[in-house]
Amino acid sequence: MEKSFNEKLIEFLKTDSRFVDDEGELVKAAVIDRAWKIDRDLVKLLLAESDVKSKFFDEIEGHWIFNINTFIEYISDKNFLANSYTRFRNRIGLNIGGKFLRERGEVSLVWPYKDCVLEGGQTREEEKRKEIFFNEILAQDEIDRLFDPKVLTNWKRYTVDGEQKVTEIKRDENGTIRENLIIKGNNLLALHTLKKQLRGQVKLIYIDPPYNPPSNSNTFCYNNNFNHSSWLTFMKNRLEVAKELLTKDGTLIVAIDENEHIYLGVLFDEVFPYHEKHCITIVHNPRGVQGTNFSYTHEYAYFIIPRGVKTIIDRKIEDDEIDWNNLRNWGGESLRSDAKNCFYPILIDSQTAEIVGFGDVCQDSYSPGSRNISKGDLIEIYPIDNDGIERKWRYARRSVESVKHLLRARKKKGTWDIEIGKDFGAYKTVWINNKYDANEYGTKIVKSLVPGCKFDFPKSLYNVYDCVHSVVGKKKDAIVLDFFAGSGTTAHAVTLLNKADGGNRKFILLEQMHYIETVTKQRVHNAMVKEGVTDDFIYCELMKYNEAYMDKIQAAESSQELVELWKDIAENSFLNWYVNPEMPQEAVNDFTEIGKTENGLDKQKKLLAELLNKNQLYVNLSEIDNEDFDVNNEDKKLNQSFYGEAYNG
Repeated sequence: MEKSFNEKLIEFLKTDSRFVDDEGELVKAAVIDRAWKIDRDLVKLLLAESDVKSKFFDEIEGHWIFNINTFIEYISDKNFLANSYTRFRNRIGLNIGGKFLRERGEVSLVWPYKDCVLEGGQTREEEKRKEIFFNEILAQDEIDRLFDPKVLTNWKRYTVDGEQKVTEIKRDENGTIRENLIIKGNNLLALHTLKKQLRGQVKLIYIDPPYNPPSNSNTFCYNNNFNHSSWLTFMKNRLEVAKELLTKDGTLIVAIDENEHIYLGVLFDEVFPYHEKHCITIVHNPRGVQGTNFSYTHEYAYFIIPRGVKTIIDRKIEDDEIDWNNLRNWGGESLRSDAKNCFYPILIDSQTAEIVGFGDVCQDSYSPGSRNISKGDLIEIYPIDNDGIERKWRYARRSVESVKHLLRARKKKGTWDIEIGKDFGAYKTVWINNKYDANEYGTKIVKSLVPGCKFDFPKSLYNVYDCVHSVVGKKKDAIVLDFFAGSGTTAHAVTLLNKADGGNRKFILLEQMHYIETVTKQRVHNAMVKEGVTDDFIYCELMKYNEAYMDKIQAAESSQELVELWKDIAENSFLNWYVNPEMPQEAVNDFTEIGKTENGLDKQKKLLAELLNKNQLYVNLSEIDNEDFDVNNEDKKLNQSFYGEAYNG
């Protein structure tokens, strides 16, 4: 059968790789863009085929003039490219004004296709976990009640003794929620759900978002090539609301690799224009993973800090990094007579060289005559220099005991001296330490706490610990938020820090992936048990409505399952207002044809997902008493306790 003009033109245009997407489909927008620019290569391509030339060019005195308007109108027509995929969208109502909804969008929602699995390999593309997502961009005029607070359900409290019922939501004297929380649900909507309760209360947000590696085998894959612009929309939506949760001196830390860190830096300038931005390099894989030209060993951590505020505290220095100096003063104003209360003996054990005490300040009339004086099992050490000049210690007798842990005795050329080491110092911009190794202190720790789990390449616990410590190490009541919770490393780090200093910091984790129940929740609970802390956390979920259908769509394994699910969706779900609630046979036929194409099942899933009204993914708090949603009395009570005055029940 002879091909139609449309088929010929499509085939012809596809010979130019600029107009073809990764699935081999023609990209109309790219063709139209080049036509408006009178692209030389496009014009030459169109002139090369006689039928095409005669349709889109006019001959004037031997010259062929490109009729741009005619060409663009033809390409823009909704019937051009009217394959089964497009015909289905037209018939069911997913095209508006000739444009796909995602071409008009400003808010990016994502849904997982399957749980996190990393097939540990040697290439750089395999380094990050495989999280397969479907994303949809919503236009501003489609956002009605999307960001309303949601009903929370499936409440459980986890203590060191196991799972218990939730009977109350603890608050401090100011009414701020003081609970560790792990919440399952779309993180953008969960952030909006928390907004009224936690606005201006969060001291630190630490996130490790999904990256977008430029590869045909992307480890984090989105429909419509979740490219830089879409990824930035995805991040911008979340950062804008997260910013509202931060205290005035709050800090944001974002872990990222080199594929997105430059783009992310530009986004930070937009969302946080008055903050300092510091990009830290962390060597997290010392063995390296092979890229095309280099073996990559590092990632980045962006610190977004309020300008002019001293936020980052000093770090504890490792023993091999400590810079030791003599406790004895030298130079100007270092003589005994300059500070008489700084001349006294420091006592060490003659066998172990351990500092065991401090003598009284010496009387003016007393002169020891020697730097070291033996007295039985002890040695008295005085601040006398090599020339026999009596000098002074840097610390007065009344304050020296406060730095005893920083002192050591050291023997040089047969004589004992006292040295002081600085065990705290500023965090550097490059972090190199074996404890940041993601395999040794990430993967292995998770597997020891949750045996058999399939979560590879979580962050090193100590990588996250140092990030958290740098901001809230001296803020023992801080709230720490992570809205890409992953395996729960942030919560583990907060737990470890609380154990170290007796703090009462609280963590809040948000995650929509299903492993939140099998990995995240279990890891955090088991970490609390292992560390011997008496803390606990509450687990709850955004109450699903259309989101339940999203789960069913993702779980479907055949085209026929999806057709049956479509019937259920049409009868029982909230559809977008522009979607035809009927199932015309022509649309069913087109839908079936889509299933026969390459990646047909995935295409069908995306189409069904687009039927659903995203404002009704979860049950809005304002509808908690609506009988259609069947919210039980226990959930109503806990939601009232959680939301307080914002509760509408």
